[in-house]
This record gives sequence, structure tokens and C-alpha cells, in this order.
Amino acid sequence: MPESPTSILPSRFSWTQAAIVLILGFAVLRILALAVSPVSLYQDESQYWVWSRNFDWGYYSKPPMIAWLISLSTGLFGDSDFAIRLPAPLLHTATATFLMLSARQLWDARTGFWAAALYLTMPGIWLSGFVISTDAVLFSAWSGGLYALLRLRAGAGWGAAVGLGAALGFGFLSKYAMIYFLLSTGLAIIFDAPVRRALVSLRGLVALAIFLALLAPNLVWNAAHDFATVSHTAANANWGGDLFHPGELIEFLGAQPGVFGPVTFVILLTVFGLTLARFFRVDADQRLLVLYALPPLLVVSVQAFISRAHANWAAATYVAGTLLVLAFLLRGPDWRRWVLFGSIGVHSAIGLFAVSIAASPPLVEALGLGDATKRIRAWDDTADAILAAANADDYAMIVFDDRNAFHQMQRYAPALEGRMAMWLRQAGPTNHAEDVWPLAEDQAGRLLIVSNRPREVARMREDFERFEPVGDLAIELDGPYTRDFTLWVAEGHQRVVRDEAYEIRWRAFDEADQTTPLRGYSGDGE
Repeated sequence: MPESPTSILPSRFSWTQAAIVLILGFAVLRILALAVSPVSLYQDESQYWVWSRNFDWGYYSKPPMIAWLISLSTGLFGDSDFAIRLPAPLLHTATATFLMLSARQLWDARTGFWAAALYLTMPGIWLSGFVISTDAVLFSAWSGGLYALLRLRAGAGWGAAVGLGAALGFGFLSKYAMIYFLLSTGLAIIFDAPVRRALVSLRGLVALAIFLALLAPNLVWNAAHDFATVSHTAANANWGGDLFHPGELIEFLGAQPGVFGPVTFVILLTVFGLTLARFFRVDADQRLLVLYALPPLLVVSVQAFISRAHANWAAATYVAGTLLVLAFLLRGPDWRRWVLFGSIGVHSAIGLFAVSIAASPPLVEALGLGDATKRIRAWDDTADAILAAANADDYAMIVFDDRNAFHQMQRYAPALEGRMAMWLRQAGPTNHAEDVWPLAEDQAGRLLIVSNRPREVARMREDFERFEPVGDLAIELDGPYTRDFTLWVAEGHQRVVRDEAYEIRWRAFDEADQTTPLRGYSGDGE
């Protein structure tokens, strides 16, 4: 177990009070930083905002919780970028609090303080604290569920059972990666007797009933929409074609130190190895935490090897992983404490540097890091340029080939609302924008095509009787980078059937013409 507080601390010193001050301090600082942030919404954030304008039990690619939270925040504080992102620091505040309480439940208040400190300064959280994402919502539900489970395991009453069921339900309404929590719980029932006694009981049934009751409306919504969200999640796995990609696995694992921290990730892997080597002889608390930390990392690593995986897909690992690393660093030789303090310092330096980069275009230009910030810059300017092009003629519709640009225009060019549509590359919709705002088969009149994907232009041209260039846009970003669009006037929409012959023909085109620039396109783009 972690060592008790050292005797040199003042007698009135309270690790719990210190943890509360730390957690609230980070919350206030991050909220203030959001209030003055010059950073535009990222494309996914704009999409979540679009969802938030219409209440539903599910959306094309995600469960509904993130949209509900944005709707609540903008309803209370106005329809600003600040209000859209405000839930992010509050959610991480909740996660840090649950981790502090979990560490106190397992060990002591001192460990609770350092659990909050390590989590709040994790490299991935420095950025996630300023971006509204499904991971932020998932972390709060996962950490809340873990704390409720630990309380039930220790003999707590009905409140813990209700909390566990609510956390599971809200977690699944946030991100389907919460399924790893169920997998871990199944393993815990097998390998941890206190968890088995707590859950194979009336209290466990109550938690299960609450979870299913909260999840049911989303399941009904999915059934009514051909399981769109589930299908999108499965499509993201991309299990077609060659199923061996060691390079993707190396890339995925290589990105994890940037999420959890370079030294702390190595320590976490070490703890995993030590625990598995002596699985039935290690401390029961340590074994339980491994069961809640290892499965996401293991499953996503397999996914990366089979196909691909983004760095954040295993982020749930680092909830219980934070507690595991602390249990290791707060006991044993003194050097472990220095590793903890040093890691928190290094993580903070990395995080503050990243935040400074995002907030300061001159610093980005001086350091030549424009490629890292191009997706969060100048969307107001982009909207003004596209709006001017749209108003230059009597266009019946403004058509996009990139769902990211489409959602950004929904956010930053509200004057275009009702005049925008998405060109469909595939036989059917593959994202929310194409699903809700597809270009109608019988769309008449002159259309302005705003293309952000130069390789799609030749395909689009096939779908129209008339398709002619009318200019291009180059929006200045940080350093030498620009956001480039080609503009085309089109008429006579007659969509070519997307059958097998169509796909074979264009696949051959792609393979034969990978490097040739397309007419009307120049610049770096995105």
C-alpha cells in the first residue's frame, strides 16, 4: 500500500482539502483560459454543436450525451464557442474528483491528492480540457462507475448501486467505448471475490436495471435508424482487406506516451507486466485496477494490428491506470516519488507549451508549427470568403464535398443555413452531414460547388451536365499554410449510379493518377 503522509507536514494539513483546492484551481484556470481563447472550434466540435440544436436519443456517429451537454451549456450561457466548450473542464473536474475519492477508498487521502494531480496534468488532459469531446464525457462516467464499484466492493449500500448503474448508463450514452467497463466488470466478477459478492446480489441487479433503463432509449433509436451509430462504430474498425498492420500497431503504441506521459506510460506497462506475472499473488486492489485498465489498451492494440487505431481509442485505460501508477510511485524507494514529481512537472511543461502554441499564432509561426494548428484557425475568415462567393451569383444551393467544412459553415456562416447540401461520394450517406443534408437528386438551378477535396472533383464532374470552374479560395493560416477550396458552377444534377463497375473504374483512376495536380487546385490545403 502507498506510504502514509510524512511527519514533517503541519498537524492541520489536510490532503483532502489540498486536493479540493487543486481540482477547483485547475477548473477555474481552464475556464478562464477558455473565455479568452482565440481558437476556433474543431470540426468535430462544430458537428456536436449541430447535433445539440435538435434533441434526440442518438446521432449518426455518436450517442447523444455530448449533444445534450452542449445544449444545456449554450442554453444557460449563450450560443458562443466558450459555452460549447465549457462542459469540457467541468467534466475533467468531475473525473479528477472521482479519482481522488477512489484513491482515498483504496488507500488514503494523500494518494487521493496525487491521483488528482497526476490526472489533471496528464499530457492528453491538457488539450482535452479545452476541447469538448466524447472522451471527456466518457472519463467522468468511467471514473464515477469505478468509484461506485469500489464503494460497493467495500460494503456500501444502495447509493453506490444506484451510482454504478447511473454511471454505466450515462457512459454508454456518451461513448460506446464504455463497453470495456462491462468487459472489465465481467473479469472482476471472475477474479475478485468482493466484487463478485457485491454484484451477484440484489444491489447488483438494481445497478443493472438502472443501466438498462438508461440505455434502452438509445437502443430503440438505433433500431429505428438501422443501427446507424453502431454501424458507424463498426465501420471505423475498418476490418476489410489486409488484416496485418504491424506499422499501425507501432504507431498507436508510440503515440500513447503523448497521451499519458513518457515515463508514466512505461511505468504502467511495467505494472501490467508485474501483475500478470504474479496475477494470483499480487495485492487484490492492484489486480482489480489492472482488470479495469488493461482491456482497453489490449483490445485497441489488437485493433491497430488488424487495421488501424487512433491514439485516443484506448484513453479509458488511463483512468484506473492513473491509480495503478500512483500505487507504484508512492511506495518503495524514494526515487519513485521523484519520478512522480518530475513527471507531473514535465507533463505540465508539455501541456502549457501546447496550450501556448494553440493560443499564439506568432509563436506558432516563429516555431514553424503551423501544420499542427491549421484545423483550428481562421474559420471566421473562411466563412466570410465562402459567404461572399455564395452571394456573388444567384445560386440555388451551395454544395460541399467535405463534411468538416460543411459543419464549420453551419457554425460560422449561419446566413447559409438552408442553402447548403452535401455531395455524396458513396452509394449512400457515410456521415451525419450526408445523411441529413444530401444534395437532392432532382436539385434544379445553378449550384456553387465548394470543394476541399481536389481528388473528388473529377468524380463530381460526372454527376452534372454542366461543371465549370469559377475561382478558388486560399485562406491564410499560421505560417505558410492556407486552407484551399476550388469553386465550380454546376447545373443538371444527374447522379451516376454507384455500382461495382463505378467503384472499379475510379479505383483504377486513383491508382494510375496519385500525384498529378488537378486543374483549379493549388496550395497546401488540409
